[in-house]
Amino acid sequence: MPEERIGGATFKGNPMTLVGPEIKVGDKAPDFSVLAQDMSEINRGKDAGKVRLFLSVPSLDTPVCDTEAKRFNEAAAGFGENVLVYAVSVDLPFAQKRWCGATGSDRIKTLSDHRNVSFGEAFGTHVKELRLLSRAVFLVDPNDVVQYVEYVKEIGEEPNYEAALAALNQAAS
Repeated sequence: MPEERIGGATFKGNPMTLVGPEIKVGDKAPDFSVLAQDMSEINRGKDAGKVRLFLSVPSLDTPVCDTEAKRFNEAAAGFGENVLVYAVSVDLPFAQKRWCGATGSDRIKTLSDHRNVSFGEAFGTHVKELRLLSRAVFLVDPNDVVQYVEYVKEIGEEPNYEAALAALNQAAS
């Protein structure tokens, strides 16, 4: 049974339970299994050896998630091929593909955790009461070590873009 962190996040001020461990800087990034837009299975090892920024978001079909993903998509254009930015949500892969097309988001990669919330439970962002992912940002270096973590306390708020991008710039150099 995965760990549960009661009050680990809030939604509209109401305490929510996060399922999974609280990841910390210096931890080895946990493994997970999610789906790409083409329904292929993706795990942590897929892009080993690269810097990866994982955005855990509730749904790309919400204004805050849309804003966040587009902002990181724009930032991703400034990094080389050894830096990857992923947006992980429980949205279906088809909805994620539609969102990417509608917004012109071509640098960010979307991953669907709808099947078994594997990413959410591995990274401690599965919101038990909603079966969504909470908002969080994780930077994983080429050796699968977590270099930056932000769990956004209120799910409806945006992450600290400047801190995440500063960490990403440092890891990419």
